[in-house]
Amino acid sequence: MPSPLLTTDIRQKLILLGTGTSVGVPTIGCGCEVCLSSNPRNQRTRCAAVVGLPEGNLLIDTPPDLRAQLVRERIGIIHAVLYTHEHSDHLMGMDDIRIFQFRLNGPVPLYCEEPVERRIRAVFDYAFAETPFTHSGAAPQVEFHRISTEPFTLLGSRIIPIRLQHGPRFQVLGFRIGNVAYCTDTNAIPDESWPLLEGLDVLVLDALRPKPHVTHLSLDEAVEIARRLNPRRTYFTHTSHDLDYDATNARLPPGMELAYDGLALPLT
Repeated sequence: MPSPLLTTDIRQKLILLGTGTSVGVPTIGCGCEVCLSSNPRNQRTRCAAVVGLPEGNLLIDTPPDLRAQLVRERIGIIHAVLYTHEHSDHLMGMDDIRIFQFRLNGPVPLYCEEPVERRIRAVFDYAFAETPFTHSGAAPQVEFHRISTEPFTLLGSRIIPIRLQHGPRFQVLGFRIGNVAYCTDTNAIPDESWPLLEGLDVLVLDALRPKPHVTHLSLDEAVEIARRLNPRRTYFTHTSHDLDYDATNARLPPGMELAYDGLALPLT
C-alpha cells in the first residue's frame, strides 16, 4: 500500500518557510550573540514562502533549505512554484520538488520570468537532458510558464507581480495576493509599483541589517517604506545576524516586527 500523505491544511494562509539572509542564521563559523542564541526565532533559513490557495499550495522560491522547511511545516504537497528571481539562495533547492511529480502525476508547474528559466535550465541541466532517464525520479519533471508584471490567475487566485529593484543593475518580483504582499530582496520600490502596494493588511518586506546595503533595504529604510504604505501589519524578512529578534522588535514602531521561520499569516 502507498504511504499515507502527511500534509498540513494551509488554506487561506501564507507560511514563511525561511526568513534569513543568503548565508542563513546562524552563519557558518560565527560566534556572535545572535548566531549563538537559544531563541528559535533567531534561527533563520533561506527565504521562501508557501501560500494555501483555493486550488492548491503555491511555493514561492526554492531555497537550499527547502526540504527541511517543508518537512518542518508538514507541507506534503506543492501544486505550483512561483519565483521572485534566480539568485542561488532562492533557487538551489529546486531538485527537492522531485517528490511532487509523483503526487501530481505529472510535471511541477514553474511560474517565472525568462532569466529564471534560463538559470534553471543551466544549473539543473540534467533535468532537461535528451537522453532517457534511468528512472522516473532521477530528475525534476517541470513545465515552465512565463510571467511578467501583468496580473494572472494561479490555483484559483489572482496574483499581482510587483517590480522591485535589487541593487543598481538587477530587478526582481514581489507578489500581492489579496491584501497580502511578499516583497523580499529589494533595496528600492520603483514609482510604478507603489500603487500596487496600497491598502494592504499585511506587508512582508526585506530588511537585511541596520547599516545600508547596496542590494537590500536597511531596517530604517524598510521602516520608512512601511510608514508610507501604512499596512495593518508589517513583517521584516531576509534578516541577518545583525538583528536580534527580541531586541529589534522592542524598538520597532507599533504594527511592525521581524518575521520568523514558520510564521503563519492569514490571507485577506
